[in-house]
Amino acid sequence: MTDHTMRLSGLEPFNVTDSSLFINVGERTNVAGSKAFSRMILNNQFDEALAVACQQVENGAQIIDINIDEAMLDSKAAMVRFLNLIASEPDISRVPIMIDSSKWEVIEAGLKCVQGKAVVNSISLKEGEEAFRHHATLICRYGAAVVVMAFDEEGQVDTYEHKTQICKRSYDFLVNEVGFPPEDIIFDPNIFAIATGIEEHNNYAVDFINATCWIKENLPYAKISGGVSNVSFSFRGNDPVPEAIHTVFLYAIQVGMDMGIVNAGQLGVYQDLDPELREHVEDVVLNRREDGTDRLLEIADKFKTGTAKKEENLE
Repeated sequence: MTDHTMRLSGLEPFNVTDSSLFINVGERTNVAGSKAFSRMILNNQFDEALAVACQQVENGAQIIDINIDEAMLDSKAAMVRFLNLIASEPDISRVPIMIDSSKWEVIEAGLKCVQGKAVVNSISLKEGEEAFRHHATLICRYGAAVVVMAFDEEGQVDTYEHKTQICKRSYDFLVNEVGFPPEDIIFDPNIFAIATGIEEHNNYAVDFINATCWIKENLPYAKISGGVSNVSFSFRGNDPVPEAIHTVFLYAIQVGMDMGIVNAGQLGVYQDLDPELREHVEDVVLNRREDGTDRLLEIADKFKTGTAKKEENLE
C-alpha cells in the first residue's frame, strides 16, 4: 500500500493528511499581496522584508508564499538573496516555502537554494504540454510539490465545466505521462472577484467551490489551494467586509480546500461575524439572490469604522 501523505518541510517536517485543518499560506511576502513588502524589496530593505516573513509565521502561516516578481528588479537575484537570508532565520525557515513566480528561471533558482521540501507556485498548460512536462519533470527531480493553475493554451478559465476539464487533463498528464506523485499536486482552480457589479462574476465563488468538490471526488490525493483575497477584490480598503467575505468563503469551502494564500493575521471566525454582515456576505458568496451585491454595498460603510483587528504596521 503506497503512502499518499503530502510531506513538505522547512527545517521541521510538515505532513498534510486527511485530518489536517485548513493550511494558511502567508501572502504578505508577495510583492503583489503587499505594497509595503514590495517597497522594502525595491529599496533593498531586506531586514524589514525578513520581519514581514517572521510576522506571517508568528500570525499562524504554516507555509509562506514568496514572490518577488517586480519589473524594476532582477527577480532571480532578489529571490536567491531573500531565500538565503530566510535560511539563516530558524523562526522563519522552520516552515515550508512556496516559491512563487511567473518566471521559470526564478523558480529554478529558488529551488536550488531552498531547504527542505518546498512548493512551486505555479505551472500550467498555458505554454503547451512540452513546457508543462519539462517544468514538472524538473520540479519532481528537485523534490518539490507543485501548484497547478487552471489555465490551458487558451488562457485562464472561469466556469465550473472548464475548470474541472483542465484540472483533469493536467492531472492525467502529470500522473501518467510525467510520473508525478499525485499527493504532491495542488490545484488552484482560480478564485476570481465577486460582487463587482458584473452579472457574469456573481457565480465565481460558487464555481470555485463546486470545482473543488469535483476535484476532491475525481482526482485522487490532489490538494486544492487558491488566493483567497482575490474573492473580495471589489471591497479593498474596507477591512471588515473583505475579512467577512474571506471568512464566509473559507467556511463554505471547508469541504475541500486544503490550503489558501491568506493574510494570516486577518482571518475572522465564522461564528463571531456580525449576523447582518454575515447574511449579506453569504448572499454574495453563495450567489443566493440577484440583488446581493447592492444589499452588501448598502451596509458596507456601516462596518468600516475600526471594527477590524488592527495589524501591527511594519512601515
